[in-house]
Amino acid sequence: MINIIWAGMLLLAIGAAFFNLIFYQNSETFTLIVNAIFENATSAVNISIGLIGILSFWLGFLKLVEATGLAQKISLKLSPLFQVIMKDIPENSPAISTVVLNMAANFLGLDNAATPMGLKAMEELQQHNPKKDTASDAEILFMILNSSSVTLIPITIFMYRAQMGALRPTEVFIPILLATSVSTLTGFLLVAFKQKIELKNKILLKWLLGFVLLITGIAGGFYLISPKLRLVVSSVIGNILLITLIGGIVFLALKKKVKCYELFVSGAKEGFEVAIKILPFLLAMLVSIGAFRASGILDEIVSLIKLICGKAGFDGTFADALPTALMKPLSGSGARAMMIETMQTFGADSFVAFTASVIQGSTETTFYVLTVYFGAVSISKTRYALKYALWADFAGIVAAILLSYLFYVK
Repeated sequence: MINIIWAGMLLLAIGAAFFNLIFYQNSETFTLIVNAIFENATSAVNISIGLIGILSFWLGFLKLVEATGLAQKISLKLSPLFQVIMKDIPENSPAISTVVLNMAANFLGLDNAATPMGLKAMEELQQHNPKKDTASDAEILFMILNSSSVTLIPITIFMYRAQMGALRPTEVFIPILLATSVSTLTGFLLVAFKQKIELKNKILLKWLLGFVLLITGIAGGFYLISPKLRLVVSSVIGNILLITLIGGIVFLALKKKVKCYELFVSGAKEGFEVAIKILPFLLAMLVSIGAFRASGILDEIVSLIKLICGKAGFDGTFADALPTALMKPLSGSGARAMMIETMQTFGADSFVAFTASVIQGSTETTFYVLTVYFGAVSISKTRYALKYALWADFAGIVAAILLSYLFYVK
């Protein structure tokens, strides 16, 4: 599937360039595509280099987490749940605790911490994978949960809305939380049916119910805060949680008489190797995405959707926010650029900008997540991972559009 999509984006982009040349005598598309390919090839290298420091820092701290026994405690606490949903992972495997830490970081919006933890989790899950070039059931489930991960505090979106002049930057908080929850639940249920996970299991039902109640409670509590304070409170809480996590790990390491510095350096050395391993996979995807975006096909798709909605008698206003939706699974920076472009064109407080913001927060950059995480452990056969991840994205985007109509206030 990923091979077809990768090649398809390149061929469609090239086809669009020849179409413009033959029928409109316009060769500009060729220039745009060539520039996009070179720019994205450079970006792939820059991203990989930029990841080295972040990866090294968090992989160093993960060594401390393991040495203090904290990882084992988390694993023991949650092993009953993961034995239900990840049947191939042995009891008390260190992979479970790293998976949990990655999901917790995603939930709290700690992107810099989530990626290294996720890569570490993939390495540990790969140890239990009998076919090293093919994604296991546990790895696919982990990828689906990552690519549709619930983010409690979408700080980045709040900040962009504030910078673009939105009167109520955080008003998208509740619809984003609900939309991303729909995406995650959809992805999990699809994988659960495919892998024949026992949904009636008491342990799993308890966790699912707890998840729903937690999301509902947090959304309700955060909504009661004054709109003017939401951005500040979200930012402060995120920073406090991050610093508390770092300080708590170091304190526990000292208490356990662990050699903090030596272990941290030992773990940090792995950051460079992982970043280099990611580069070829990242390069392939960014080049294809850049060519597809430069071809102008996205603009044509939006126009077509508007036309279809108009013929069917539906409001097609949301279609102007669809470039963000179409770019989101492919490129986080591309989707972010589309969202900002929408705000500039229609105004930060417009319905279209509101919808684009909710879409931006409704799901993850699926292709990036799958490319980086599977690439880190040299998995080339992803089975149904991409297909189900895209269905989860679709559910999240549809939910984002519907919730935008429901929540938007002029």
